[in-house]
Amino acid sequence: QLKFVESGGGFVHSGGSLRLPCAASRFILNYYDIGWFRQAPGKEHEGVSCLTSSGNNTYYADSVKGRFTISRDNAKNTVYLQMNSLKPEDTAVYYCAAVSRAYSFCSRIVGSWGQGTQVTVSS
Repeated sequence: QLKFVESGGGFVHSGGSLRLPCAASRFILNYYDIGWFRQAPGKEHEGVSCLTSSGNNTYYADSVKGRFTISRDNAKNTVYLQMNSLKPEDTAVYYCAAVSRAYSFCSRIVGSWGQGTQVTVSS
């Protein structure tokens, strides 16, 4: 079973910033593409940002381009999602997961959803 430990969520005002760490084993980070997904109340999961295992390619949903940055710290076996200029519509539970290569990039995950971390942005 693929295991990810998400953290860093919280409550912020509109325009604020948060950084979400996602810790996983070195094997997972070296083998799988990794992504951040989110689920807002009453909505489906959506791919927010993904990073290939090589670190050479990234994906950002149109709604977060220019505001979010995905990165990886190999020494800490951690993938980060830096979220700036947060908006109320970014409110959701954010999940870190391995990205399936059987579908378009950053659209489906491998395995099941973890616990996620709640991000709430007030207006």
